[in-house]
Amino acid sequence: MAESWVNYAERIGSDLHLDLSGPGSKRAALIRALRDAVHSGRLAPGTRLPPYRSLAADLGVARNTVADAYAELVAEGWLTARQGSGTRVAERSRPLHPAVRQRKPAPHPRARSTRHDLRQGTPDASGFPRTAWLASYRRALHQAPNEVFGPGDPAGRPELRAALAGYLARARGVRTEPDRIVICSGFAHALRLLFGDGGGQPLRGPLAVEAYGLPFHRELLAAEGVRTVPLPLDEHGARVDRLTRERAVLLTPAHQFPTGGPLHAERRAAVVDWARARGAVVLEDDYDGEFRYDRKPVGALQSLDPERVILIGSVSKSLSPAVRLGWMVLPERYVGDVLAAKGEREAWASVLDQLALADLIVSGSYDRHVRQMRQRYRGRRNRLVAALAERAPHIEVSGVAAGLHAVLRLPPGTERSAVKAAIWQGVALDGLAEFRHPDTDMPVHDGLVVGYATPSEHAYAAALEALCGALPPGGTQAS
Repeated sequence: MAESWVNYAERIGSDLHLDLSGPGSKRAALIRALRDAVHSGRLAPGTRLPPYRSLAADLGVARNTVADAYAELVAEGWLTARQGSGTRVAERSRPLHPAVRQRKPAPHPRARSTRHDLRQGTPDASGFPRTAWLASYRRALHQAPNEVFGPGDPAGRPELRAALAGYLARARGVRTEPDRIVICSGFAHALRLLFGDGGGQPLRGPLAVEAYGLPFHRELLAAEGVRTVPLPLDEHGARVDRLTRERAVLLTPAHQFPTGGPLHAERRAAVVDWARARGAVVLEDDYDGEFRYDRKPVGALQSLDPERVILIGSVSKSLSPAVRLGWMVLPERYVGDVLAAKGEREAWASVLDQLALADLIVSGSYDRHVRQMRQRYRGRRNRLVAALAERAPHIEVSGVAAGLHAVLRLPPGTERSAVKAAIWQGVALDGLAEFRHPDTDMPVHDGLVVGYATPSEHAYAAALEALCGALPPGGTQAS
């Protein structure tokens, strides 16, 4: 039998699984197994080993067998033993043959030298409301009924669905009831539930999408056999007048991703009229609707017709992508199919996290956090615009009235060289071409998509300096 073992926390009574098969006595086998684990680096220097009694009980050997094995390895220098601190792997015990250790994959060449992360899509991790989240988690755990610790309801906890119904109505103008909301782990999970083959498959393609959007979403849909048809964009958003026989359309009406700007009011009405006439549905990606700076809030498209629009949101921008919670606000006719696609039990979104988020919303802490981060990101946005106005006034900045990123319009033919220059400056960002649908006939526009939320406050000034150093000078044009 191959040796098996489990990494464990450094605390008394932790598990340590060792295989004692092989020739010789149990004592000899235990010494050999421990020596091999230290020798290969599987037990790191400083790791605390279980007490004699615990390990003996786990391995089914006598306590003295473990004591003797520990004593011999201490004498050989593999372990150390001190009164009050237990038995530990000696600090000087380094793996003698590092080549046999499991190697981590080499980092991406860009990631190896990255000093400044200006990629879109990630909030400031230092802004996560740890104190408020912990307080909500404790309250939720203390008040949770016993049923919480059983199999989860695929619709999501009623506490969270009720809290979201109230919050979305107040903050985003959504019209719904808690039983129309289904909890998921995020936008990608929602797409899989709506278009995947694993359950009821509520929706089918072809699906119209904006000509610029996340390639990850297009790849996910393609993997589910869904053909996507690109809609051109202009200064008023997606050209919804180009919709024809598609069964659904996916839009970012509050803040087009990544080019910026809301969908014009006339087009919002027009796409709802199209859905009614065709018996189709509009998918509304409300990915950063909370963060607006220079204009009045744009309400959810869903409010125009709750029976023709599916609103999808999450906390990945407002709180953290580490909190795997999102929601779908569904027309009544889709609720049953989506729940069938999820299955009989909740397998994705932590029930305890759902309760914590519900408490965060009801207590008002979520609103306070969003307002605080809105102020922080507005300041970041202003610093970016000011730096570009001073250092690169020839660069047009767009999409900055809302959200967590901006688009820098570049001279024709300079996008690729600007991305390479950013890499040399240690800046991670994306060119606008990365988001372009491969089948669109829109004219090509060079640009950079710059996320200003991710860097910490103390690193932001250096990130802006490096970014400006990577931009093409005025009048530059590729030959």
